[in-house]
Amino acid sequence: MSSLNHCIKFELDVKDENIVFKDYFYKSIKLQKHKIYEAELIQPACPFCGSLDLLHNGHLITNIHYPTANASLPVIIRLAKQRVKCRACERWSMAQSELVNKYCSISNASKLKVLSALTEDRSMTSIARENNISINTVQRVLGNCSHRFIDSYEYLPAHLAFDEFKGVDRQLHFICLDGDNHQVVQILRTRYKKTLLKYFGRFSPQARANVKTVTMDLNFYYQDIVRACFPNAQIVIDRFHMIQMLTRSFNSLRVQVMKTFDKRSRQYQLLKSPWKLYLKKFDELEKVHPHYNWHYKDCLTQAQVVTEGINTSTTLENSYNLMQSFIQAVETGNTHELKSLINCQDQIGTLMHKTILTFKHNLKAVLNGAKLPYSNGCLEGFNRKIKQIERTAFGYSNFTNLLTRIRLEENLYKEKESSSLLMVA
Repeated sequence: MSSLNHCIKFELDVKDENIVFKDYFYKSIKLQKHKIYEAELIQPACPFCGSLDLLHNGHLITNIHYPTANASLPVIIRLAKQRVKCRACERWSMAQSELVNKYCSISNASKLKVLSALTEDRSMTSIARENNISINTVQRVLGNCSHRFIDSYEYLPAHLAFDEFKGVDRQLHFICLDGDNHQVVQILRTRYKKTLLKYFGRFSPQARANVKTVTMDLNFYYQDIVRACFPNAQIVIDRFHMIQMLTRSFNSLRVQVMKTFDKRSRQYQLLKSPWKLYLKKFDELEKVHPHYNWHYKDCLTQAQVVTEGINTSTTLENSYNLMQSFIQAVETGNTHELKSLINCQDQIGTLMHKTILTFKHNLKAVLNGAKLPYSNGCLEGFNRKIKQIERTAFGYSNFTNLLTRIRLEENLYKEKESSSLLMVA
């Protein structure tokens, strides 16, 4: 019996000395074959006074779900917990073990396996099926992790990045990342100005003074928040959003000019079918090998197509040259060239004129975006990861569960913290 006990403990990796395994067998439960281990949990001493003079009064049988490598053969430990009465202090108690929490039938090893699976891009249904437990159990394990992510109002990184993403009920949630190590600083349920001012207002003046730059898009009230909360911070407009606004403005102008020509004309076909070429950098266009295109019935290089297309309108040509020069100035960090382009007086499209006027109103932040190395690229990548989390789960209806899952998949979960977490669960 002793050798059998040691073998089963070694197989199941059970280290509690108070558990004694006696036998094992197979049994069909709900048309599924289960492997059942019978064991007894001994109470060696009184947990209140430590006395060894105990009066035994039967057992409480608990069927404990235990993890297994073969999901088709679930493992159950039928544990008989001793009930005892201490003759010294006359208090009743029941044997307890680290194998499972009190009043629980799911082993801590199963919870740890579930918690480890929650750090991966997997649905709760697949995790529950693999561990032979219910989806509600997986949700409870996820809910018990939420208390780990407690906000700290003592420190803020020197470089922050602001943005938002769509989450619960298609609402926009605010997200803030550290611009250096790309770790999440905070995710808030709403992105309202009042909410953000209240959150950042909880930090000490020293912590807010530590912030040097805040990278963002051209959201107007984000800049008001930075000026109100971070006295030493420079506002940095993300380079991607600046170029995106320009290319969208030019693309709208291209469509307007294209519609002024007959659909069967050469000018219309030059502006319509190769529309992607107009959004590329001119230096990357093919200038040597021409290709035949059946739309405009001619053999031209990519550079010739773009040149002939923009020559159909002076406004379109000026807008294209401005866009190309702006992109090059942003990539090279040439703030002098960028400033002169923003203040140019050439005839350009109406929408592009509004875009340039927006850049002019935020001139210092735009120049910081070209001069400084910080951007919202890390934030856009993280938002893509959040979309994948929501897609795998077919959406979330609980913001706390979404936030906890994001934090877990952020690779902040540590194995050494798991034991203390599961004991609280």
